[in-house]
Amino acid sequence: MRYIKLFVICFLTIGATAQDNEWTLQQCIDYALENNLTIKRSELNVKNADVNLKQAQFNRLPNLNANGSYAFSWGRSIDPTTNLFVDNQRIASSNASANSSVTLFNGLNLTNSVKQNKYAYLSTEKSFEDAKNDVILNVVTFYTNVLFTRELYENAIKQLESTTQQVELTEKRVEAGALPKANLLDLLAQKATNELNKVNRENDYNNARINLKQSLQLPPEQSIDIVLPDLELEISPVLDVTALEVYNIALNGQPDVQAAQLNTQSAEYGLKASEGAMFPTLSLNGGLSTQFSDASQVPTQFENAVFSDPDITGGVNAQLFNTITFDPGTGIQTVNIPARSASGFETISFSDQYNDNLRKFISLNLQIPIFNRFFARNNVQRAEITRSQAVITEKETKYLLWQTIEQAYNNVEAAAKSYESSQRQVDAREESFRVIKQRYELGAVNFVDYQVAENDLFQAKSDLLRAKYDYIFRLKILDFYQGKPLDF
Repeated sequence: MRYIKLFVICFLTIGATAQDNEWTLQQCIDYALENNLTIKRSELNVKNADVNLKQAQFNRLPNLNANGSYAFSWGRSIDPTTNLFVDNQRIASSNASANSSVTLFNGLNLTNSVKQNKYAYLSTEKSFEDAKNDVILNVVTFYTNVLFTRELYENAIKQLESTTQQVELTEKRVEAGALPKANLLDLLAQKATNELNKVNRENDYNNARINLKQSLQLPPEQSIDIVLPDLELEISPVLDVTALEVYNIALNGQPDVQAAQLNTQSAEYGLKASEGAMFPTLSLNGGLSTQFSDASQVPTQFENAVFSDPDITGGVNAQLFNTITFDPGTGIQTVNIPARSASGFETISFSDQYNDNLRKFISLNLQIPIFNRFFARNNVQRAEITRSQAVITEKETKYLLWQTIEQAYNNVEAAAKSYESSQRQVDAREESFRVIKQRYELGAVNFVDYQVAENDLFQAKSDLLRAKYDYIFRLKILDFYQGKPLDF
């Protein structure tokens, strides 16, 4: 479990005013959240999950497809409107159709798929929040390291200044003959050691700033420095909550835990959706189609047209007709005229053919799965495995959270004791060094004792700085998991 925002948090409300290129912690966090590439990639995952959810919802709607074509054919062809052979003629034809279908029932596969993608989307959102927390933690870690190395650097400067003053004083006493020259040489060596230590601490400080700059992914030409906050610590060795109470609070607030829970729910509905494939599928289908061909013609003139027997044929020569039918009830005659008797033709218009050839249909389709090479069953088994993995991940995430909180709880108590001990050590070392310094200036102690006292004081102050930031770090982790305001 990651120490999310832990220290974010620690300096979020620091009220220092930034100067030029000096950044507060909040400015660093805001910039990282806006520009970090990992966050941008995680945001794209959220958008992708949103598209998947919308597609699952749209799958419940009817589909609608249209088709159209226009073609030419030569030689012996079939007139698509009459299905008769046509010889040595170019035929232009057109077809148009539209169809639609909607699933009425498929074992609740569509419904469960929507729920599966809904929880997957919510889980991705929580993962996005967790990615932000990771970036915040990364920035805070480097920011804190800059603060720590900066204070070590300032401590090294103070030690060098103290040694430099002692060198100047000793030079005067050596010139006056009050001290041997060896004392001055020893101090000069100590000064050189302190100068080296100052260079090392400065290098650590510069490297810490570079690491912070890189974590923010700033452009190469931009420099960065930070505002040094005034942190006054009040040690409270007694915590007012138990580790278990902190854990129960954190269960409802940590995005990685929530993401794991949502993934489990998504996998549960994924299993139900897979089981739906083993049920029959009922769908409603409908459509229409029509066509056109310029080979579809009607005769306009006839050769040897002779009018006779008008009561039967309307006065037209019966030899010209292929068939003649008569309906006594309506008095309507139907006459089919062979092409060989016609001397003139007219192509049926495009709109008339599309209207006359229009075909409509509607149907119910029932598909019953009988044997599909165990495809559906294997999908169900894979979905069961995915659900089991999600359950394990959820339990593991919760347990890691408990481990983190339990360890953090104990670390706060230990860090408080360590800080108090370091503070007492610094107080003792300062008093010891003050006494030895006075005695050294009077010649009552040698340089070795002076050097040991000074180095002990410097080390004690360094240990105090480490204990200070360690205590802040541990305490803010615990405050974060409790949802407390993390200002000072």
